[in-house]
Amino acid sequence: MITQPLDSPTFGDSATVATRRKNVGALVVGGDHPGLGIARSLGRRGIPVYVLDDKYCISRFSRYVTRVVKVDDLLDERKTVDAVLEVGRRFDLRDWVLFPTRDENVAAFSRYRDEVAQFFRVTTGEWQSVEWAWDKKKTYELAEKLDIPVPQTFSVNSAEELSSLYSRLPLAIKPAIKENFFYATGAKAWRANTREELHQYYEKAAHQIKPDEILIQEIIPGDGREQFSYCAFFQQGKATSTLTARRARQHPREFGRASSYVETVDLPAIEELSERFLKAINFHGLVEIEFKRDPRDGRYKLLDVNARTWGFHWLGSACGVDFPYLAFADQLGWNVEQTRAAAGIGWLRLLTDVPTAVSDIAHGSLSVGAYLRSLRATRVDAVFSWSDPLPFMAEVMLLPYIVAKKYPITAKRV
Repeated sequence: MITQPLDSPTFGDSATVATRRKNVGALVVGGDHPGLGIARSLGRRGIPVYVLDDKYCISRFSRYVTRVVKVDDLLDERKTVDAVLEVGRRFDLRDWVLFPTRDENVAAFSRYRDEVAQFFRVTTGEWQSVEWAWDKKKTYELAEKLDIPVPQTFSVNSAEELSSLYSRLPLAIKPAIKENFFYATGAKAWRANTREELHQYYEKAAHQIKPDEILIQEIIPGDGREQFSYCAFFQQGKATSTLTARRARQHPREFGRASSYVETVDLPAIEELSERFLKAINFHGLVEIEFKRDPRDGRYKLLDVNARTWGFHWLGSACGVDFPYLAFADQLGWNVEQTRAAAGIGWLRLLTDVPTAVSDIAHGSLSVGAYLRSLRATRVDAVFSWSDPLPFMAEVMLLPYIVAKKYPITAKRV
């Protein structure tokens, strides 16, 4: 059953009153469900929230959003910075807290942090820290130095060198920098089962991204049930608040673009690995680190690091770990108390989970009983809310538009 998220006990009413008095709010870049979660987290405390997006978004229908501003381009880093600063000056948002929800915006605010921080309080860290999360080549290189398990990953200088990898098939072809690839193809990775497919997908990737950004990686067996996330607010070399979760259902099943059902678990093994990595890069802020358990050796292998709010961050609100408010409070200099999410609490993305669950049941990877148990564990939905119903209604009506914008059919050559 889906219920309303619990109020976070981390901060008292005095902090909220102080915020209202100073009229400090938040500018959220991206109005899809992660941005909506930020707006609900802050808006229910009386904090004004503006949302900036380059497309029509569901957050504009939320009771917790003060204003939505549509701009032309949030893909180009320089244009994004210019747009954010222009909106800030136009609406007098000086000293407001800036939240990115997409990787390309993280890169923009981190690279141009000194400029952006002259006007906003920036939740994104310094580039010398963030770049280790943004570029998977650097992520995997550092992880190996820190003795953190990662999938075997290869790079080649040309298609002629692919023959050295034939014996390792099947393999995944994926980008080192996600957004350069994802917006052109709508895919997170491609599976190559044969030599012909390996060459086909390599050439296809080379038409979209630079060859040195192409990663060829071993495929770890298993679906979302073997994928886990470590989520935290990290500062001064330690995790202040944490949540670990199993990404039980995702779509597509093998290389999931997004999770559709996530449930909190108690998993100290990935906590230690994650904190080792974050300490090494001197990270500060919100972060999600993705792992996959390899059933062949039982080890948890690092897949990805997201230096921003993630798709299911709103799950924390049902577990007493309200991540957006933690970041907001940190930017205003308030004390952030240590919190830890309880296990066994579920988050659902209803609109995508229904077809995902039907597919998984038909595939034999999910039983009807397990699906019903997951519904009973669900405490919060990504979009649906009895107290804020319009975003879900709008999402249903805007679904064809949202899909067309997020997963374009045609790809541009770069």
